[in-house]
Amino acid sequence: METYKILLVDDEPDILEFLGYNLRKEGYEVHTCNNGKDGLAKAKEIRPHLIILDVMMPELDGIETCREIRQVPDLKNTIVIFLTARGEDYSQIAGFDAGADDYVSKPIKPRVLVSRVKALLRRHKGEPGQGSEQDKIIQMEEFIIDREKYFVIKDGKEFHLARKEFELLSLLVSKPNKVFTREEILSSIWGDDVIVGDRTIDVHVRKIREKLETPNIRTIKGVGYKYEN
Repeated sequence: METYKILLVDDEPDILEFLGYNLRKEGYEVHTCNNGKDGLAKAKEIRPHLIILDVMMPELDGIETCREIRQVPDLKNTIVIFLTARGEDYSQIAGFDAGADDYVSKPIKPRVLVSRVKALLRRHKGEPGQGSEQDKIIQMEEFIIDREKYFVIKDGKEFHLARKEFELLSLLVSKPNKVFTREEILSSIWGDDVIVGDRTIDVHVRKIREKLETPNIRTIKGVGYKYEN
């Protein structure tokens, strides 16, 4: 049975000890760092399945650390959870904008965090790449999506999206012209066990539009989104 590796990055020793203890109790292999710079180096070294990042840290803050992580090919499928005492919308949106998968506010209840970690790792386990060859490649008029290698080809150029951006794009193009409600998108991409707000979807759609320069993802006001073929 696979042992999941988790990297904790926080500048508060008590938080590292507290969270590390609770995660190790669940059987996870836990590594810790106390700043973003060391956390990035450690992530490249051990290639963890999941990283829990504090936002406010010395050397390199959590937002910038996450952006750097998303530039490393070996870490493209690594799950990132932000941990912060800040509850403002700005902090949450900035985190998802940088490529985070989830967001947990301090003070942390261990049971809540462990539940989030388990839910995210369950989804990680069932990622694309297990179906037929046909399922792994989605060919549209506008671009090609490789669900096994996690990249999009448009106009002969490869685009590497953040994991949730990729999953969201794959969902929308799986049924062109179908309107996916916000509830369907949240359930399919983040799962019922993970609590995220509606603005999370908006941030991810905006990033997809910007990166791929696609006009075909349409907003259906008050309902959700669709990919117009």
